[in-house]
Amino acid sequence: MNAVESGALEGTRGRILEELAAAPLTARDLAKTLGIQESAARGHLDRMEERGLVTPTFRREGVGRPRKRYTLTGQAQELFPKKYDLILDTVVEELLDREGEGFVSALFAESARRMAARVAKEIPKGGTPEEKARNLVAALNHLGFRCSLEKSPDGHTRIVRTNCVFRHSALSHPYLLCEVFDKNLTEALLGEVGVDLEDSIGRGGMRCTHLIQLR
Repeated sequence: MNAVESGALEGTRGRILEELAAAPLTARDLAKTLGIQESAARGHLDRMEERGLVTPTFRREGVGRPRKRYTLTGQAQELFPKKYDLILDTVVEELLDREGEGFVSALFAESARRMAARVAKEIPKGGTPEEKARNLVAALNHLGFRCSLEKSPDGHTRIVRTNCVFRHSALSHPYLLCEVFDKNLTEALLGEVGVDLEDSIGRGGMRCTHLIQLR
């Protein structure tokens, strides 16, 4: 479970993240701003440090001992909402206007294969086609998809996703994201296996379903 799923941006710790996003602060600074005991602020900061969300820095300010201020880590910065989908949509629309659908489709297919090459480094090599499919499901879940492997009574195997990390862009450009990028990504990761996209969130479905022909 990642930090977002476990509520890192909620409650007092969420408020601490918001304050530290503006500037490095001491436990005393945070306690005063949030209206809590300094010991409580230190307790929250200790737990957040253990989870890799904040890191202490020491800085001498005048006479006396250096003051301990906390700053956000890169992991914590990633918890804040991002609008990558808006940038992607704008870039795709510009490319479509300038180069046409054929060029953009080829670009998305090649991007999918390039991404597959990176993801493949995290997947165990070899194994049966079904083992490869299970490894693929684990890899996709690591990327943020909610993915599972289903086997129907007639022997067909399907990779089913109930969450799409490209959801916003898939709704805007379903052909490019579902038919081209997603399908090429799945095929590249499975190897010499047939893949048929039966349903997708981008088409208005409740989930994405890939029928895979395991040989």
